[in-house]
Amino acid sequence: MRICYNASAMVAHNALTRNDNRLTESLKRLSSGLKVTEAKDNPAGMAMGKRMNMQLKGLSVASQNGSDAISAIETADGALSEVHDILQRMNVLAVQASNGTLSDTDRATIEDEIIQLKNEITRIADTTQFNGNTLMNGNFDLRGYTDNDKIKVGYYSDAVTVGKYVVDSLRVTFVNGEIDLNSVNCQLNKNNTGNTIPFPNNATPTKAAGNKITIVADEFEMNLKIEPPKDANGNPMDGTVTINTPTTIDITGIGAMTMQIGSNEGQVLDIRVPTISLDEMGLTNMTMANAESAREAIGSIEGAIEYVSAARSRLGAYQNRLEHCVSNLDIISENMTAAYSRIMDADMAEEMTEYTTIQVISQASMAMLAQANERPAQVLQLLQ
Repeated sequence: MRICYNASAMVAHNALTRNDNRLTESLKRLSSGLKVTEAKDNPAGMAMGKRMNMQLKGLSVASQNGSDAISAIETADGALSEVHDILQRMNVLAVQASNGTLSDTDRATIEDEIIQLKNEITRIADTTQFNGNTLMNGNFDLRGYTDNDKIKVGYYSDAVTVGKYVVDSLRVTFVNGEIDLNSVNCQLNKNNTGNTIPFPNNATPTKAAGNKITIVADEFEMNLKIEPPKDANGNPMDGTVTINTPTTIDITGIGAMTMQIGSNEGQVLDIRVPTISLDEMGLTNMTMANAESAREAIGSIEGAIEYVSAARSRLGAYQNRLEHCVSNLDIISENMTAAYSRIMDADMAEEMTEYTTIQVISQASMAMLAQANERPAQVLQLLQ
């Protein structure tokens, strides 16, 4: 028997230390509910878990973004519904004013209501907001620019490729404040020339409402606004606008409301909210001054109704897509949460079993250490 170095006590002490460390780890898991509390517990699992957790938090916000986008679209659609009702009322008044039994005084009364209805359309477009952002004044419509002050880009469809187009020449005649359909002479560049994009071979320019012409070819549609001639005081007047030099049209593809609908970079959806204005709908010069003007107004109002209907149709398509998007995000989040839980969460039943086992072993180790510490005292019996 040796008394200077109690090897038995050292063995028991080491065993107790190891069991105490295991007990501490088990307590940490039980108290936190996590299987991986430190990187040393599972280095690869920790890296995967944190990456998953980042994506989970991003998915949660992306789902909220999608819901916000749906609310913005519903706000715009509600306003456009009122615009639709206003246009229907305008149509009723135009049909009424077209009747030959009405006097000029009667039409003047109708004109007063038409003016108020026009003002209300403008007010709705300028004041309909979501979270402080005005929705229908063109802030969230795709933008395009030209190098000629007499031509402006009004609208273009999603099928129009981003880039630069060239109109070689243009000639239109304004009659009663609007472009005469038979006067439109627009030469489009349909050849590849350097850094420009050719117009489709079947692209055809035609008159749209008011001072606009539309270039159409299958799904391709580009709307251009032409500045009418002006008198010495700067007021629009009838006459011919002739542009003989090539005009470059820069289609930017930017300006839409960009919604982040995913947790990763580039997972976005651009929502176009078309510009709602009297000019875009071709109602600026509409009047009920006489029966002939009232009959022309019927056609103008019909075009405006089609414009608003197309805008609402596009917004409805966006809303349906976003609803599917939000549902998909929720499903992804659900499945990823389950995967994250399998990596990070502790199995409490299994951990409690482990804790109980270690606790018993630790108590036994402590008892054995006490016994080992008593063994050197037995040497005294040999010295008696």
